[in-house]
Formats: sequence, structure tokens, C-alpha cells
Amino acid sequence: MILVMDVGNLEMLLGVFQDKTLMASWKMATDVARTSDEWGSTMIRFLRFDGIETAQITDVVIASVVPPVMYSLIRGVEKYLGLKPLVVDTHIRTNIKVDMQNPAELASDRLVKMMAAYEEYGGPVMVIDYATATTYDVVDREGKFVTGITAPGITVCAESLSSKTAQLPEIAIQRPESIYCRNMVSCIQAGIYYGHVGEAKYLINRVKKELDLPDMKVVATGGLAHVIGEGNHLFDVVDPYLTFRGLRLCYEKNKAAYQGGKGK
Repeated sequence: MILVMDVGNLEMLLGVFQDKTLMASWKMATDVARTSDEWGSTMIRFLRFDGIETAQITDVVIASVVPPVMYSLIRGVEKYLGLKPLVVDTHIRTNIKVDMQNPAELASDRLVKMMAAYEEYGGPVMVIDYATATTYDVVDREGKFVTGITAPGITVCAESLSSKTAQLPEIAIQRPESIYCRNMVSCIQAGIYYGHVGEAKYLINRVKKELDLPDMKVVATGGLAHVIGEGNHLFDVVDPYLTFRGLRLCYEKNKAAYQGGKGK
């Protein structure tokens, strides 16, 4: 079994694969103050909760956009699982050709999502990830990363609106019952929700037109993808486990050179 980890700015997602089957998954807060013992002991508790013994984990793969957590996280993996993790960066082998002025600027989590989308759905494909930022990454028919657009995330927009204004409340991110708003909560929900629906619709159409990709598939992932996609016919697929499969694929493409797992 391999343990995959996606370390985001707010949340860390963990999953365990047996071959190509996702056996279990968990979520925890990303905390830069957490020690290696806290990381490691939490991983052990997650595994045992789902009946997985540490000896069954043979390899670990990590994608992270939070450098300050990496030292303690890697030490936790090494101490509690006895493994040296494979850490995803732009130098590893992938099925994506990164055509950027500075490839190192591309976040590893975006790369693994594109790997999975291209492998699963083919190209051209756009991956929309609803996380701290909303990202729109495009891969062409030949597997080349064409462009990546970054916008403020939905939760970031809502929290900023509440924190920077004296009288506007915090809200739940959801589709309002109607655009005909009769209270302040629904007014804000309409602005946030329909604003991001409109953003996605415009950018999808603009990319298809400007890059001449009329048959481009659109794959959405991230915590709020289903909220934005429901009833709006924006996405071809909503895939909540895209990152996990990308990390597994990354391991498969690099395991021959990987020297971290048990028995290697």
C-alpha cells in the first residue's frame, strides 16, 4: 500500500492506495507548528482507525505548497513509518510537459492534478481546483501545460468581505434560493456564488476561444467544486479524488528511481 499526502495551505488530505484502489482517506488541518511526533502519531491513528497497519505501508508520496511544514512532516514519516517519502517537484518524471519560463514556479499539487486529468480524461483538458485559490490549468492534446490562471478562492473572498467590512456577516458558501435577495445573508451568498459561477463560465469560454480548444474537457475538483457545478452545466466531470490519483500516478512513474520505500 502507498500513502499519499496533499498538503494545502489550510488542509492536508491523506489517502491510502492498494494498487489503483483508494482504500481510505482523511483530512486534517495544516499547522506549521505541529511537530514530527504530532504528524507521525496522527498518521498512525488514522491508519489504525481504518484497520491498516503501518507495516502495510510500503511507500509515501507527498505534494506540498507549504514549505514550512515539510521538515517536521518528513521527519514524522521517517520516524513513525520508517520510510523516506517521495516529494513531488517539477524535476520528477510526469506525463505533462511544463512549458513555462520558470517551471519551478508551478505548484506540485497543480502538476499532479494535471497528470491525473490527462491520464484519465485525455487532452485538451482544463483542471479547475477550488481551494484557497481557484486555479484553472490547461493541458493540450499532446500533454503540454499551456496556461494556468489563478484567482482568489471562494472562501478567501467570503472571509475577506466579512473581515474588511463592519456590518457584513460571515456566511455559508451555498447557492441562494433566488437571485431576488431579501436579506443581507442571501445578498452576499448571491454575490459570492454567482460571481464565481460567472468567473468559471467566462474563463472556460475564453480559453476555448483564444487557444482554439473547442473540444476541451473541463474537470473540477476541490471542496466547493460540487457547489459551483450543481445545476450550472459548467463541468464535464467533478472529481473529488483527482489529486490522490495524480499522486499515485506520480509514484508509478518514478518508483524505479525512488529509493525511499521499504526493501529498497
